[in-house]
Amino acid sequence: MDAATTLVLFGATGDLASRLLLPALGQLLTVEPDRRVRLIGAGTQDWTDADLKKVVQTAFTASDAADAVERVEIEYQKADITTAADLKRLLKGLSGQVALYFAVPPSVAAAACEAMTPEMLPDGVMLALEKPFGTDETGAHELNARIAALVPEEQVFRVDHFLGKSTTLNLLGARFANRLLEPLWSAESIESVSVVYDEKLGLEGRAGYYDGAGALVDMIQSHLLQVLAVIAMEQPATIGEADFREATSAVLRATRVWEGDPTASSRRGRYTAGSIDGVDKPSYVDEPGVDPSRGTETLAQATFEVRNARWAGVPFTLRSGKAIGDPAREITIRFRAVRHVPEGLRGAADGAVLRFSLGPDRMSLEFNVNGANDPLVLERATLSADLGAGQLLAYAEVLSGILDADPMLSVRGDAAEQCWRIVQPILEAWAKDEVPLDDYNAGSPGPAHWPFLG
Repeated sequence: MDAATTLVLFGATGDLASRLLLPALGQLLTVEPDRRVRLIGAGTQDWTDADLKKVVQTAFTASDAADAVERVEIEYQKADITTAADLKRLLKGLSGQVALYFAVPPSVAAAACEAMTPEMLPDGVMLALEKPFGTDETGAHELNARIAALVPEEQVFRVDHFLGKSTTLNLLGARFANRLLEPLWSAESIESVSVVYDEKLGLEGRAGYYDGAGALVDMIQSHLLQVLAVIAMEQPATIGEADFREATSAVLRATRVWEGDPTASSRRGRYTAGSIDGVDKPSYVDEPGVDPSRGTETLAQATFEVRNARWAGVPFTLRSGKAIGDPAREITIRFRAVRHVPEGLRGAADGAVLRFSLGPDRMSLEFNVNGANDPLVLERATLSADLGAGQLLAYAEVLSGILDADPMLSVRGDAAEQCWRIVQPILEAWAKDEVPLDDYNAGSPGPAHWPFLG
């Protein structure tokens, strides 16, 4: 490990840093005891080094990594990262492997990139930016151009922690290392694919961001389209960053709204008052900070197609929502039924179903077998495997890549633009109210008339 790695954390006083990044850093340092990190926190608060160290200590303790604090050199600097003078002072003299993590709102990150010049940046510096990357395809392209003027693409880490989830990575082994699955991974054998990531949480005080984004932009435009790309990509020669990211980017370039019809191929909903685990939840429109006139959706579902020889005709349905009772979080691969069942075998002979649960990590395969009571009657059986939680949290996987200057698990610039291009027809249809905004009670599975994706 590079003992001299410096992590400059913009937005060190914010929620993202304390809730996700610092606990992940603590876990990474515990798993990799030889790694050494110098942490420079930057923010607009009047903090001291001791204030930041206290936050780091709390975060590390939360991830059972309290002892790792002593292996981190901690420094805090008050700075406005949207001004060139403060950036120059903050970055002056940094050397070795350096990573700048923008744990700030997208508008602040964009303004900071505008204020930066190549001369300010240490050689080989990694720039790590959180989603959303831009606000549309044009904005993403302009931001890419600005960043390209600062550093080469291989030094940019567009963070998508879903790519660091062990379940997403487990797809690679299950598909590419098993002759049972690899030859069947195409439209010849697969009927449909769905990726569902629902959650019990409601707005939870995030109106400032979420009410301007909604479920489609917050989850499908970013995370779930990246999962689709991993599922559908061609086999890369290696899982190095160049081969892996080119394979996933090729999928996104071929992805379109199903049959080119955003009105028929998308659904949106918004939760009303209800109860989750015995706790009453208000309607979304009554949450603090929400502007009801925006018509922001809290549940989004859309079906896409990958227009290439491998996947032509296979629907890929992505769904994500808030305030869902008993939420599903899984990737479901439905195989086609056999062409012929010998006469004499009775019962349903539906195609096999392969599932990857997105936490806890689990894989299961449903298929047909002869019944225990009558061997001529087909029954359904399930084989399952507990894949464990993975060694590292998703954000720890992400930080590992950033600190090691390996962007494999990041989103390439052209892929970020493609994700906006893919969902743009849906956003336009919704803006014109061509798709109804359905209600569902908090704590319910969603609108009752929506198709089941299990």
